[in-house]
Amino acid sequence: MSRDHDPRTLRRPARSALIAASATALSLTASGCVVVHGEREILPSTTRAEAARALQEFTTAYNEADKAYDGTLDADHTTGALADIDSARLKAGKANNPDGNPNHTPLTLTDAKFTIPKKAGWPRWFVVDAAGNKGGTARWLLVFTRSSLDAPFQVAYLTLVAPGKVPQFKKDADGWAESVPVKSTDLATDPGDLSSTYATYLKSGGETFTDGAHTSQWRALREKNGKKPGMVTQYIDEPLTNGDYAPLALRTTDGGALAFFTTRHYEKQTAYAGTSVPTPNKDVLALTKGEIKQSLTMEFVSNEVALDPKGPGKVTILGRIQGMTSAEGS
Repeated sequence: MSRDHDPRTLRRPARSALIAASATALSLTASGCVVVHGEREILPSTTRAEAARALQEFTTAYNEADKAYDGTLDADHTTGALADIDSARLKAGKANNPDGNPNHTPLTLTDAKFTIPKKAGWPRWFVVDAAGNKGGTARWLLVFTRSSLDAPFQVAYLTLVAPGKVPQFKKDADGWAESVPVKSTDLATDPGDLSSTYATYLKSGGETFTDGAHTSQWRALREKNGKKPGMVTQYIDEPLTNGDYAPLALRTTDGGALAFFTTRHYEKQTAYAGTSVPTPNKDVLALTKGEIKQSLTMEFVSNEVALDPKGPGKVTILGRIQGMTSAEGS
């Protein structure tokens, strides 16, 4: 691949890092008001009532944004990978449908189960496992995070998982879950290393992940699409681990973890001399800079959820949602 057409030249600055906060939480005891430092004390990330309210506020904003194709309407409720994917989708929709989404159907989430870890430091976060009126029978997994006591909860990860595949989480006597540190040597792969390990696997293969739609089958599909008559497709995969893209993991009852992480992917299509790249659909064109002559480089952000077993073993990717965030023609 020449430097002139290296997809990595399209790399955008990462979203701003989460600001570490030294917020102070107040808790009432029989003897009065006691100051508890949230950055040091192990506390539930939020209350169950506040978690339910955050889910309702997100759903309302998400539906308003989808109906109007207006990313400003839910920008305060998304961050990280979901913000990248959602804002690009809404931008393309607005470009092609200035009056709003003609196919809008409100998202409804029911049977919501809240898993709230008890932890020290920021970000505070929790997971929602719900049934949705979209995506068939799949369960919707949403990870809400916030960077300080005064910041709102925002959805950083949104994935769909087949029914029956969401594991049971380890909880204490009060029902609070356990957050797993990104550097956890008791797991098959440290949660903090999953993004880079997955990017390496997509390029070179290996034994880290179990076979499936998001691992062996995706690699086979990319190999097949790499060379077609008149065109070559190249791929670059990169980890995303900082700030809003930080991996998060919950301890499961079997000692393993359910981990959420993010990756970035580039796909470059280059036509042979004398031919041209097939014209992409209108949503891709809405996000494309430059004139598509002989090549088209597309950038995607993907968020994954995986089962990371205790001790030696293979990681299983349970779900992955990917969206194109930008493109460039040349």
